[in-house]
Amino acid sequence: MMAALMALHAFGIDAMLPALPEIGRAFAVSDANNLQWIVTVFVMGAGAGQLFYGPLSDRFGRRRVMLLGLCLYIVMSAIAALTTTLASLLFVRAIQGFVVAASNVVSRSIVRDRYSGATMARVMSMIFIVFLSVPILAPSVGQLLLLLVSWRGIFATLAFLGTCVATWVALRLPETLPPERRRPLSAAHLSEAAWFVFSEPTSILYTLAMAAMFGSLLAYVSTVPQIFAGAFHAPKLMATTFAFCASAMGVASYFNSRIVERVGMHRISHIALLSFIGITAVHAFVAHGGNEPLIVFALFQAATMASFGLAASNFGAIAMQPMGAIAGSAASLQGVISTIGGAAVASLIGQQWSGSVFFLPAGAVCCGVFALGCVLLAENARLFRRIDAPR
Repeated sequence: MMAALMALHAFGIDAMLPALPEIGRAFAVSDANNLQWIVTVFVMGAGAGQLFYGPLSDRFGRRRVMLLGLCLYIVMSAIAALTTTLASLLFVRAIQGFVVAASNVVSRSIVRDRYSGATMARVMSMIFIVFLSVPILAPSVGQLLLLLVSWRGIFATLAFLGTCVATWVALRLPETLPPERRRPLSAAHLSEAAWFVFSEPTSILYTLAMAAMFGSLLAYVSTVPQIFAGAFHAPKLMATTFAFCASAMGVASYFNSRIVERVGMHRISHIALLSFIGITAVHAFVAHGGNEPLIVFALFQAATMASFGLAASNFGAIAMQPMGAIAGSAASLQGVISTIGGAAVASLIGQQWSGSVFFLPAGAVCCGVFALGCVLLAENARLFRRIDAPR
């Protein structure tokens, strides 16, 4: 159920990718780079929304807030299908992202209510396995839908999927935050939670590292239609290659779930981060020479996403580890930083597109180096340590 909730967010991004060129033609968009905003504003809206749902779930409980967000997501998906201009679509997409944030932040809070430490990292990895099936399937589903309906039908599908998940939650989700553990919705509580999130080194530094890593991934997602159409002249191979690369991330997350309690989430994530930097640096060197074959690009991107998969769930678990008493508010604040920060980074990288894929691994190298700096600060320059926190 948690994976399905988080997948609504991912499907709202990835199912749109095959439709971006058609939306551009429908709205007579002259600059294809402007179509990246259909993805970016959704992610930025989701980042802003996370600021609200965490504190609300700390006060009113997880289940009630989750259902509210899901109902609003269904409504906004239906409205998006009726928009008539790019500006109105972008506005609705921002709100759609804002309301779907509940499915992301509250699900993380629910997991933290039940688990901590390496066990939480294992559970998050298992959720990621299902969650990552969405990037594998969503572009193909979007492409299939375009054979039957227009791009508006994709938004209608989002509304239908939201209805299915909302029904499941209403029937089966128990409340994981009992009344005695709820915190008042007050300025004092929010400022106390914010201070703890921002002043606790593990929380803020690993969250910033996650924002940088997420930005590099989102840059790939938002520019992949342009890359396959402009650099490789093979737009029909986009869905297949995208699925192959996402599968590598799913396999990495499964591998993480099998070993994280034995090896430790710090060791795994640090090794994965160094691998991410090394792989993207070599890819940037190869891409800079020009004429990179599609198969080489796919192999490098799959290896990059596998490293991301090993680092991502562990970074999130490490950042949440000290936040047990304020899990909802902490998940909100960390989500705002990682999501909006990642979207800003992705936009900066994506706007460098000019016909060569070099911009993508070069941007990823910069993101990886920044993340490494954050991790070194958080760990006092000592990597690969095994840290076992009590449940």
